[in-house]
Amino acid sequence: MSINSFGHLFRVTTWGESHGPAIGATVDGCPPGVPVTEKVLQHWLDKRKPGQNKYTTQRREADAVRILSGTFEGVTTGTPVQLMIENTDQRSKDYSDIRDKFRPGHADITYFRKYGIRDYRGGGRSSARETASRVAAGGLAREAIKAIVPDLQITGYMVQMGPHTIDRDRFDWDQIERNPFWVPDANAAIKWADYLDSLRKSGSSVGAVIEVTARNVPAGLGAPVYGKLDTDLAAAMMSINAVKGVEIGEGMSAAMLTGELNADEIRMGPGGPEFSSNHAGGVLGGISTGQDVVVRFAVKPTSSILTPRKTITRTGEETEIITKGRHDPCVGIRAVPVGEAMMACVLLDHLLLHRGQVGGNRGVIG
Repeated sequence: MSINSFGHLFRVTTWGESHGPAIGATVDGCPPGVPVTEKVLQHWLDKRKPGQNKYTTQRREADAVRILSGTFEGVTTGTPVQLMIENTDQRSKDYSDIRDKFRPGHADITYFRKYGIRDYRGGGRSSARETASRVAAGGLAREAIKAIVPDLQITGYMVQMGPHTIDRDRFDWDQIERNPFWVPDANAAIKWADYLDSLRKSGSSVGAVIEVTARNVPAGLGAPVYGKLDTDLAAAMMSINAVKGVEIGEGMSAAMLTGELNADEIRMGPGGPEFSSNHAGGVLGGISTGQDVVVRFAVKPTSSILTPRKTITRTGEETEIITKGRHDPCVGIRAVPVGEAMMACVLLDHLLLHRGQVGGNRGVIG
């Protein structure tokens, strides 16, 4: 059995393989009356599509999305929305050498151990190509969110590449879309360009840390104890290809703080409760506080590199492998819009769950 769906009320099922004819998503539970067009969804897919600069895979895919069902006269009908993206630039011959070899650090070996068969062409279902479907579904989720919380904004950005981190004192929201790394620090963008260019030319790769912030999230989303907002956010981010760690708010660093430092003090402001800080990342007890919801996830280095590595074949023979073809030197770059999409899907899901459970917030303060 494979699990290819996520979500509770807003439920997304992705399908397709990297070198198959198409990939896509079936979205069930989208509210009716949401204005959406292929052009609107394409905006988000264009952020993720490959071949846009020298720092991403040179596979040339238009990632043109088609809406096959679930809309009428430009709005959703409440029935399943079928989204499809055709694959047009597959080069399966690049993978002929790994037909019987397992790439170290890749899902090749685990897929084969589980199923006894694997699609070696680009990794098949385990390829990051699958995430284009998520971005399309996330675009739909964003449009549905607008009808419920018009001011809610979701922004992803890279805060670390390999050993290099941003300077938080230089954080500038306006810088994020001005460089190929979606980094909010102009100086870091310049340094990272030289660093990644060197890695790219050597045929190596590097990991990254992505942060996704949702602003103007209403308080009250999420439910104890197994329906926590941060539980679903962590699961959503962890399901992204190559992700090896997820943090909410202060995350692992909270273990180094004292209670006095970690607790976000509360005071009464003119518009309601206000917090002195946001170590919690906008979630307490699994329920949103009304602050920014902040999630970070770590992406490992791409396993397809030109450096010879030791491995084995399907018959158990020891050998070496070099992965040729078109690969991302830092897959974290294109993971930014994927993280945004997963945040959108989870927040919409919890907005719908909250509306269905209590209608609106019951606890009025002040």
